[in-house]
Amino acid sequence: MNQLKSDDYPEIYRPYIEKVTGNVMSVMKSQLEDYPAFIKTIPSIKGQYSYAEGKWTVKEVLGHIVDTERIMAYRALRFARNDTKALAGFEQDDYVLNGNFNERSINNIVHEWITVRQATISLFETFGRTELARKGLASDRLISVKAFAYIIVGHLNHHREILILRYLNQLK
Repeated sequence: MNQLKSDDYPEIYRPYIEKVTGNVMSVMKSQLEDYPAFIKTIPSIKGQYSYAEGKWTVKEVLGHIVDTERIMAYRALRFARNDTKALAGFEQDDYVLNGNFNERSINNIVHEWITVRQATISLFETFGRTELARKGLASDRLISVKAFAYIIVGHLNHHREILILRYLNQLK
């Protein structure tokens, strides 16, 4: 998959896209091994830890990653299939609030993520150049199918960094 052009995505996604180095599909596949290994380093008793009042718990961050990947892959599918209907945004805090992530085990959430990631990889492997170049409106912003792959990978990298800096460093 070729690198993105500036007109492939809105500026709001630049922080995620900049966290992707190398071939996005290779990174997407390597995360399938690296991310669960990283999560295994988090003690299960710390799943409901939050670094500050009003911030998500570790489990909620993990659940947010799953939900966001699922939504971004769905958006990519819609646009790849040339569905030209504009897609509404989603309120991440509402998804976390209603996700019941703190009632689940970390292993259960990671298992769900693995399943979603396998499906995401399978989906993106079906897209050719034509599909990857297609664009649509999501959250009132024009974005290409290809950009969603970068957003998915970069979003995970972003939250992994947050887990390390704001959660795990506080656990020591």
